[in-house]
Amino acid sequence: MQQTIKTYKKNNKKNKKPTQIPNQLQAKLTSLGAVKGTAFEIVSRARDVKNRISGSDFVNAYIEQYTELHGDRAYGDDKAINGGIGWLGNIPVTAIVLEKGKTTAERIARNFGSAHPEGYRKALRLMQQAEKFGRPIICFVDTTGAYCGIGAEERGQGYAIAQNIMHMMTLKTPILTILMGEGGSGGALALAVADEVWMLQNSIYSVISPEGCASILFKDVSKAPQAAQSLKLTAIDLANYGIIDDIILEEEDMLPKLKKQIIEKLETLQLLDNKTLLQGRYNRFRQIGTILEM
Repeated sequence: MQQTIKTYKKNNKKNKKPTQIPNQLQAKLTSLGAVKGTAFEIVSRARDVKNRISGSDFVNAYIEQYTELHGDRAYGDDKAINGGIGWLGNIPVTAIVLEKGKTTAERIARNFGSAHPEGYRKALRLMQQAEKFGRPIICFVDTTGAYCGIGAEERGQGYAIAQNIMHMMTLKTPILTILMGEGGSGGALALAVADEVWMLQNSIYSVISPEGCASILFKDVSKAPQAAQSLKLTAIDLANYGIIDDIILEEEDMLPKLKKQIIEKLETLQLLDNKTLLQGRYNRFRQIGTILEM
């Protein structure tokens, strides 16, 4: 245990330095580099929800005795975000799933993965409950972004996202976030202030969609492929910049491998005292954007 804590502290020093890519991740980047396709091709794969593994697929397959919990205790129950408690192996966990749904009925019920403020408040309620009972948190994210309708804005959409970001930074329990498809703007970030952020091989994470970026910068949506390349939104790009911590290869046996990897990571994080855990999380985000001076 002491050795684990010392190693974690060594890798999360207080002085601000650019992120160093672990050798294991570097090997994945090298192997994926020749087959990744263009950025816009990866965007298309990320959006192909019918043929992609979702967070619900993982929860249904591997979280035993899963009990869904509902509502934000203020307004309602947003179906875009599903959250509950259960067992992952021998670890009691809180699982939070933000996704679009696969069938037409599911997509309508989930508002196509665009959560309202009550969804983010529900997620925060479950995360604070997880902290109270010492349960690690696993967030699965696939969203184009938070819902931007009038009702959502009237009910405090921006404030709800900001509250999640602020509180997740200080939650005294391990947090792991996995981007399963699209990770759009603040809607995704509201569930991604974590000790580690992983991405599936064909997922994306960006402040804006390629189409939105193209319409603003080029006044031409048809230039979305060019915008996608410039946004550096693929898992490979983000790993190279130190914004994510691992890439999950999309293989036939991906789910059992992912289960094993999640359990190993949570067991490691659970060994850390609260001060070390929170300092590591703080340092992780502080070092994003650091550049080397020649």
